[in-house]
Amino acid sequence: MENLSRAVIRLLSLAFLFLSVVTALGQNATIAFKGSRDNFLLATRNSHVNLVLDAADYPGVLRAANDLAVDFGRVTGVNGTLTTQGKPAANGVTQANATVIFNVTGIKSDWSVSGKKGRKQEGTIIAGTIGNSSIIDDLIKSKKIDVSQIEGQWEAFMSVVVQQPTKDIDEALLIVGSDRRGTIFGLYDVSEQIGVSPWYWWADVAPQSKDEIYALKTTKVQKSPTVKYRGIFLNDEAPALTGWANNKYPKSKYNSPFNADFYSHVFELLLRSRANYLWPAMWGSMFAIDDPRNQPLADEYGIVMGSSHTEPMVRATKEWNTFGKGVWQWNENKQNISEFMRDGVMRAKDYENVVTIGMRGSHDTAMSADVQTDVLQDVVDTQQKIMDEVYGDAKKVPQMWCLYKEVQDYFEAGMKVPDHVTLLWTEDNWGNIRRLPVGNETKRSGGAGIYYHFDYVGDPRNYKWINNIELEKTREQMYQAVVREATRIWIVNVGDLKPLEIPISHFLDLAYDMDAWKDVNSVPRWTEQWAARQFEPKLAKDIGSLIDSYGRLAGIRKFELIEPNSFSVLSYEEADKIMSQWEDIAKKANNLYDRLPEAQKPAFFEMVLHPVLAGGNMVDIQVSSARNQLYAGQGRNSANNWFQRVLDKMKVDHQLTDRYNKMLGGKWNHIMDQTHMNYQGYWQQPMRQISPALQYVMTMERSLSGDMGVAVERSNASIPGDDKWHDNGGGSLKLPTMNPYSPRRWIEIFAQGTQSFDWKIQAEPFVKLSKVSGTMQPMGQDVRVYIEIDWSKVPTTKSSTVLNVTSSTDYGTQYGMPTVTLPLSNVQVPSTFTSGFVESNGELAFEAEHYTRLTSKGNLTYTVLPTYGRTLSSLTLSDYLAPSLTSATAPTLEYDFYTFSNTTSAKGMNITLILAPTLNTTPKRPLAYVLQLDDKKEQRRQYVIDQPQPNFPVNWGYAVADAAWKNTTNWGETQPGKHTLKVWLVEPGVVLQKVVIDMGGVAGSYLGPPESYRVGGK
Repeated sequence: MENLSRAVIRLLSLAFLFLSVVTALGQNATIAFKGSRDNFLLATRNSHVNLVLDAADYPGVLRAANDLAVDFGRVTGVNGTLTTQGKPAANGVTQANATVIFNVTGIKSDWSVSGKKGRKQEGTIIAGTIGNSSIIDDLIKSKKIDVSQIEGQWEAFMSVVVQQPTKDIDEALLIVGSDRRGTIFGLYDVSEQIGVSPWYWWADVAPQSKDEIYALKTTKVQKSPTVKYRGIFLNDEAPALTGWANNKYPKSKYNSPFNADFYSHVFELLLRSRANYLWPAMWGSMFAIDDPRNQPLADEYGIVMGSSHTEPMVRATKEWNTFGKGVWQWNENKQNISEFMRDGVMRAKDYENVVTIGMRGSHDTAMSADVQTDVLQDVVDTQQKIMDEVYGDAKKVPQMWCLYKEVQDYFEAGMKVPDHVTLLWTEDNWGNIRRLPVGNETKRSGGAGIYYHFDYVGDPRNYKWINNIELEKTREQMYQAVVREATRIWIVNVGDLKPLEIPISHFLDLAYDMDAWKDVNSVPRWTEQWAARQFEPKLAKDIGSLIDSYGRLAGIRKFELIEPNSFSVLSYEEADKIMSQWEDIAKKANNLYDRLPEAQKPAFFEMVLHPVLAGGNMVDIQVSSARNQLYAGQGRNSANNWFQRVLDKMKVDHQLTDRYNKMLGGKWNHIMDQTHMNYQGYWQQPMRQISPALQYVMTMERSLSGDMGVAVERSNASIPGDDKWHDNGGGSLKLPTMNPYSPRRWIEIFAQGTQSFDWKIQAEPFVKLSKVSGTMQPMGQDVRVYIEIDWSKVPTTKSSTVLNVTSSTDYGTQYGMPTVTLPLSNVQVPSTFTSGFVESNGELAFEAEHYTRLTSKGNLTYTVLPTYGRTLSSLTLSDYLAPSLTSATAPTLEYDFYTFSNTTSAKGMNITLILAPTLNTTPKRPLAYVLQLDDKKEQRRQYVIDQPQPNFPVNWGYAVADAAWKNTTNWGETQPGKHTLKVWLVEPGVVLQKVVIDMGGVAGSYLGPPESYRVGGK
């Protein structure tokens, strides 16, 4: 019994310890905040930690150690100390009186780290790089640590608690890096675990205060990252980032504010986020010219520099415009361009770079109207000769050729580049990867990578205002890249950086360790862990769920593409439901904001609350404009309420922008200046914020047709509506047919005159109305009346019913009172139909994951991708390396459904599959699926039709705007009864989201009909 009690106590202790542990996002824990026999104390509010390093270690390592010492102070209130042994490296770190002052490459530092006077030292952290730290090398030689699992690896590290590492230290936490960035990541790993977010400066995330910090007595081995070079591209489009930087940093003589003081924050963010690679701001700046400190500083930090797809040989676009001689045309100006390129690699020779090769035209355009492979081949051959001369051997220089837009066509046309050059494949600027390695392309020594976008300027419309990235889509696309071995370089265009904190973090975490996030359910886990790192841990689950919901809603259609006609206000209550979801997450976001400590509110506003409120407000403006236009056409007084709502919401948009720009004393002034409303049929941003079209109704004058009006769903007609209504002495509107499996129907009663009136609806006993009477004021709110049927009371011969709507005012009676006809179909599915969907009014819809049966084939099945898509989820093949399949070799999806309608041979049954807008990543294997209805002949559908570059596939612009491919097949005449639809996804990368069946009843909408009634469904 005593042993049992001890065991229980031990388990409780371990559970308590587990609850007190915080990990770096997705990584194993080495830090705890409660004491036990399994850890030792590093620091408290009254004692500091001491970091011990070799003074000759890399400057970036010493800098990161300095940051960690400061981070302990941010968490406990007591800075750590940094003690260095031996002689410092050139331009390294000096130490005097336990205070470390950095002065690297002439940059004045505001960092000063020391233990507070009178505070005792508590624990020790020893950090260093194998081969560059005599302390670490001595411990290896004395066999006090075993580094065999990381030695010689790229950016790996280990941490372990060691007893008596030196004669002066009884116990220490060792952080050992295989190279300089391995050590840096190991140090920042501790920073993150103790409670300092990578976004502490860029998003004002408050460090999480702790009384005590312990090191777990465990060994952690962090393998090399999944992707070798992983980072971001600052696409510095005005006005946001440029406006903010102009306000914060002095401009160079070339009129750029992007100096070393700016980049020091960017470099630190990257390293804290476990990234190592940067394409710097380019449109109005020159990284190496604007501030001579920039490139040396990047190397001091340990950041690998690159340049964008349109900037070869480490030269910025603006450099040619500033210093170039002649035209940027290789055939006309080869000598001058060659010298320009030579100067670029000469300047970068002493630093770590990935050199962009190839050449595009001026201002991010094609080099020529047609594919001239001989010209581009000469460009690349010349670049290799230059690097042979400058570096001694071009093969030793990391290089990449970005196959962006028309450049991919050069490769497909047979152009060759040296094997050591990384092929940087791209997506379509909208998150859909265009091409991945095939065949022996995976054997190239230079490997392959991906250029991705979270921000874009171009067709079909810019998106660069706020975060609109669906994380599930990012995970699916980038996991596919890993499986297909495109892991040498990942670079993502983040535009202005600031509004994209969440997708940036997610992307870089995937790149660092895809194994931690490869499963299809990882995104909710990631968002919860991310929220716990930034905010109050007890609210992390709710915040993570909120972020998931926001990403799905924002991913339905990017904000800049939403217009008044985007979401239907007439059919399926589509706009109402979308707005309800935005209002729901706004309420949750405000509630969470109120529950957070004051110190955490700025970060929550920037990264969560602002996008939720601003995004929902933007949708509200467009939907309200749609209502205003529809209602004005129907003569409703309420059109003016929606008119005013649009104006009010425009003010809210401005207030949210103003609140963001002015918060924290104006720290982020101008960062939210991006215009985003009223794109005018063109991809480029509007110059001003302008409302959608609005109409005003003169409510001071009475209507010629009375005070009351009636409208019905799925129709823009109303009673009274036009002179034809007057002529026939009355009027009737017709609702869609109802059967026992239909959703409820609705009508609306509205004011269109100057008098108040009482209204009443008379209906048969089996008609159930949400309201039967009321009083309407001239400027009162419209009343929506929902209609349901008690089918047990409907006479068997009844095929329709009529609702009579009356008004108390005499003025409207001169034309007669309106009626609404509701067709009825009292049908029943047979008892033998036990599972599947049921038709309503000539339409069916079902979510992909709600199949009736799934039959696997061998090891192949279908995987559900939760919340990926416009409505619920998606299905895709379980193996991205599967060969091309047929209906005989692919797993089978079956959907049973029951219909009551006959379809004529002329119209037939149209079956539309809604699929994610993914692309043909494998040449000669276009995305396709096979369908079969009952025993009819199978139909194979290729729905992504490639065109010659630089054109994207046929109807690509509609697909990315709608966030979906929509592909329809017609099945001719069908009879009522049970049917089975079989679906085979016959290529990896096909992502099925929803099926819509139209037998003449589907109404216009964005998302399609809601899912139909499901027998046997949950």
